[in-house]
Formats: sequence, structure tokens, C-alpha cells
Amino acid sequence: MNNSPIQHLDLPHDLPVPVDDGACDHLIGASIPSITLPSTADGAPVDVSSLSGLTIVFCYPRTGEPGVAVPKEWDLIPGARGCTPQVCGFRDTSAELRGLGVQHLFGLSTQDTPYQTEAKERLRLPFNILSDAELKWVQGLNLPTFEWEGKLLVKRITMAVQDGRIIEKWYPVFPSDRNAYEVIEWLRKRQKSK
Repeated sequence: MNNSPIQHLDLPHDLPVPVDDGACDHLIGASIPSITLPSTADGAPVDVSSLSGLTIVFCYPRTGEPGVAVPKEWDLIPGARGCTPQVCGFRDTSAELRGLGVQHLFGLSTQDTPYQTEAKERLRLPFNILSDAELKWVQGLNLPTFEWEGKLLVKRITMAVQDGRIIEKWYPVFPSDRNAYEVIEWLRKRQKSK
């Protein structure tokens, strides 16, 4: 089994591009529901609605499993492929994001905390991942989902949350490995306009 942290990082060039279906149009200005989620900080609960300052939450369907090839069918779902590259993009830019005013940075998926903890350690993530395995957060914000192998997964979306209110969103996110840089570009423009 290959436990290399660079596994699943290469994105095929012919992935289908997701379209903006309007499923996240309602989010700008919305309040984050008060829902506590377990995190990879030893399962310590996090309620994003109660965090002060600027928080970035990037939601993704699932990280790949070490030693398991990505199924061809996964690549056919627009926007599904690229969770590990997206996570690693935020890992590699986390210091810059913090330097641009991000007080809190979280990944979020519907995978359970033990699975996410393995991914956090393997990928050497300097931030925590929130588990919405019960879909409470996804349903509370009416986020778009899709089904894969009998499980409901959240579609890829990134949100900027200021003091419990969504002030910006990126949806659909494509290509996923560029998402952190899109957020950085937005943060720089935001700083210039202040």
C-alpha cells in the first residue's frame, strides 16, 4: 500500500466541468446555523456560527483512500474529482491566508472524523477538518449534494464567513487545485478596498 502524501494529486485534463446550477445562490448574506460538528482536533466540537472574525470553510465530497485507485466513474461526475488537490492547496497557502486576515480555516466533508484524522495526518494539514457525517450542516445551509455508492456527499463549495454570516462563496469550484488561490485573490482585493 502506498501511503505517499502526494497520492491523488494529479488531475486528469479531460474532467467534466461543473456548471453553476444556482444551488448556492441563496448563501450570500445567510447566517450560519448553530450546529456543532466534530473536528480532527481530537474530535473537539466546532460551531462555525460562534466564531468571530473571518473563517474560510471549504466543503468537498471526500478525500481519496491511500492505495486505492480513483474509480473511472468518479471522474465522470462534474466537479467530484480533486478533493486531495483542493485540500493540499489550502495546506500550501494556509500561512498566506492567515496573513491576509483569515482567523479560522476548515475543510468539511461528510466523511467521519477517524477517516478525516488519517487524511489530516497523511497530508500534514495545519488546519482541522469538520465532519458533517449526519448532514446537519449541509441540510441547515441547504447545500447541494450528490449520491455516490449509496452515500450522500456534499458538492464542492467554499465559503467566507464573517462573524457567523456568509459574505462570499465559490461555487462551483473548478479546477479544485486553484480554489485556495481564488480565495487569496479575493482577500487581496478585499484588503485593497478597505
